[in-house]
Amino acid sequence: MIKKIFFQIHWFLGITAGLILSIIGVTGAIYSYDQQILQWMNPQSYTVKVESHNKLSPEQIYLHFQQKQPEMQINSINIEQAANASSSINIVKEGARRGKTIYINPYNAEILPEIKGQEFFQFIQRLHRYLTLGDVGKQITGASTLILIFFVLSGIYLRWPKKHSLRQWIALKPQLKGRNFIWDLHAVVGTWMVVFYLIMAMTGLFWSYDWWRSGMYNVLNVTPPSQLKSDNNNKEKGKKDFKKITPEQTATALVTTWTGFNTQIQQPYSSVTFTLPKKADGLLEISFVDATPQHERARNKANFNYELNQLNNVELYQDKKLNEKIMSSMLPVHRGSFFGSIVQFMFMIAALLMPLFFITGLMLYLKRRKQKKQVLSAKNALQATQIDENANNWLIVFASQTGVAEQLAWLTANSLKENKQCVEVCDIQQLKAQTLKNAEYVLFIASTYGTGEAPDTAQSFVKNMMSTSLELNSIQYAVLALGSKEYAESYCAFGEQLYDWFKQNGATALFPLIKVNNASPQDIQQWNQALAMVTASELQQIVLEKHYSDWILKHRQHLNPNSLGSAVHRIELEPMNEQHWEAGDIAEVQPQNSLAHIQAFLTQYPWLSNQDQSVIEQRLSDRDLNSPITYHPDLEQVLAQLPQLPSREYSIASIPSQGALHLIVRQQYNEQNQIGLGSGWLTEYCPISGKLKLHLRSNPSFHLITGHQPIICIGNGTGIAGLMSLLKQRIENQAHDNWLIFGERQRSCDFYYQDQLEDWLKTGKLQHLDVAFSRDQQEKYYVHHLLREQSTRLREWIERGATIYVCGSLQSMARDVDQALIDILGIEKVEQLREKKAYRRDVY
Repeated sequence: MIKKIFFQIHWFLGITAGLILSIIGVTGAIYSYDQQILQWMNPQSYTVKVESHNKLSPEQIYLHFQQKQPEMQINSINIEQAANASSSINIVKEGARRGKTIYINPYNAEILPEIKGQEFFQFIQRLHRYLTLGDVGKQITGASTLILIFFVLSGIYLRWPKKHSLRQWIALKPQLKGRNFIWDLHAVVGTWMVVFYLIMAMTGLFWSYDWWRSGMYNVLNVTPPSQLKSDNNNKEKGKKDFKKITPEQTATALVTTWTGFNTQIQQPYSSVTFTLPKKADGLLEISFVDATPQHERARNKANFNYELNQLNNVELYQDKKLNEKIMSSMLPVHRGSFFGSIVQFMFMIAALLMPLFFITGLMLYLKRRKQKKQVLSAKNALQATQIDENANNWLIVFASQTGVAEQLAWLTANSLKENKQCVEVCDIQQLKAQTLKNAEYVLFIASTYGTGEAPDTAQSFVKNMMSTSLELNSIQYAVLALGSKEYAESYCAFGEQLYDWFKQNGATALFPLIKVNNASPQDIQQWNQALAMVTASELQQIVLEKHYSDWILKHRQHLNPNSLGSAVHRIELEPMNEQHWEAGDIAEVQPQNSLAHIQAFLTQYPWLSNQDQSVIEQRLSDRDLNSPITYHPDLEQVLAQLPQLPSREYSIASIPSQGALHLIVRQQYNEQNQIGLGSGWLTEYCPISGKLKLHLRSNPSFHLITGHQPIICIGNGTGIAGLMSLLKQRIENQAHDNWLIFGERQRSCDFYYQDQLEDWLKTGKLQHLDVAFSRDQQEKYYVHHLLREQSTRLREWIERGATIYVCGSLQSMARDVDQALIDILGIEKVEQLREKKAYRRDVY
């Protein structure tokens, strides 16, 4: 919820303040090199021809203008050490607080051409600081700068705490397309800019708000200049009131100071500025710049007592503490020159990139808005669809374990609605007998779970309705059964049971049972065509979309060496672009053939060797090479004969904040002792740093409950994967009422995540950890035995509102656990838990 709030504020401020920050950024980038650009544009003003005699001294320059242009009131005189550098004077100008600077030839005091471009940079400065709107603009830019700090911090938070690799955090991925690339550009480049924008914003506010400026002085423990000036003024009170200095006295002071300064200064300098005294108090202020200054504002200060010929109060910039340097050099820190020329250039690039985030953020917002509009439009269009007065009334019932049947149910409903049919969609666990009897046409879309069982959501229907006889003579029905041919004995078994039950109760089949093997598009299309014939209409094609994305295999670890069971591996996958999933979700991996298998296939069909070898290997990588093919010169026609390898499903063992997707995969072998498709690809054939295809599928029936009510996690073997994701999410949510019951073969080999689980138990993040290792004693001891032993605690937790999660093998664990729960709690209580979705399973 907090992340959603931050996200909403982030994008809202982005499309409002983003444009202002873009202007501030671009103008700041231009203004950061104002002096360099002006010098490049005005070489005739900044440089002169070197002459054989010395440059004019400050006194000679002063007297020159006293004689030639006495109306000029000179504030200060600057002398550059470089032979070809011009000198300058600053004179009083009405309306200009800091006066006007005039560049002169240092050898003859001739006034050089006026600097071109100054008005442009003055405009850029006003645009940067005030948007040229005065105090109103100052408030707008100040608020926008505060928002920039929020952007930086909320942007980090929205990416955090995902433990991405360094590459994931800072490397752009140009191979991405569309919205993914735009997001990557926005997030990754934004990560590059974090430090730059924080420094720019926090120093920029120095000029925006008095409270911020005072706070900076307080935090860095530096006395503000205004306070120093006030203290100095107080010290001056009661002192002698000096008379105004005369031109002759000024000239004498300059002669003495110029000679004395050059004699007494102990270090080289690149330029020196003499501020002409206003009173004859014997003091003349001097500022000078080191020969190699740290930055353009790194100035040293001193006073020269021209009556005593003594240099006093020398304040060297290099001797200041870091906090004092920062507060006396706010502009260089703001533009980056404080840190050196390279960093200043990086600051300039960062400022220029400010519009990038406004543009990419706006594009992401518009794409998201467009998508929402399309969804809303589609929804409204369906709702607004006129029902044909002669249309049939369709009841579509889905029995889904992992969401595929539900998805197909809604796709079927939309297809019928577009043809003006009256449609109602119902979850099988909400289906009432009377609703079924009153239906005219019924479509059942049902998954088969485990080894021929109904999904968990259909258990109540099986018990209460399929065990009895109903009068269904008035109903016409059809069944779409989902399953996998790899489980030949139980392929689509629940769908077949449903089909036969309707027939036995007098219902009329609209068309024969249609079976779908691993969500095959061809099988689904048969369903669509059959419905089209029944409704005598052209139905839109039903497409069960799977969005496979590219992942990198980062790490593979054998978890159970020397185990009595098959090898189990922990697989760590890193996404190539931002991915999101929830605890309890499913990873569908697209297996690929090993190179040896492909080579054996090509040997069997040598005429395929005429094709480009790398191309044919790539195209055959995800095809079922056990299917026979006939000769055809066209590669596409050959591939059409080879079905795609079926995907493999795995419970996800990690949550997105970990930055990687973890799977726990046990190697499977067929009767010919050949390693399984999915387990072989993940544990042996896919190389480390290799690329694989993966589809994230939501599994809402196994998602976490909201709130901090207790949960009981029960599992065995690789089922620990789904339970670990739930526990990790619970712990991240500060919900610690967790109980884990886990079983495997041997404690010494098969206790996966032992260190982490025991640490959670020790720190109170896990209240109970009960384990059963079947082969560690003479008599086999399983999870359901342990559950019966803990029956008292189980009842107590259920009374407290606990939700039960079961993950692992159906045959060897889930059935026995289900029976144990019935024996301990009673069948009615177990059914209540199912109906309340307080008994959730992810079993296979």
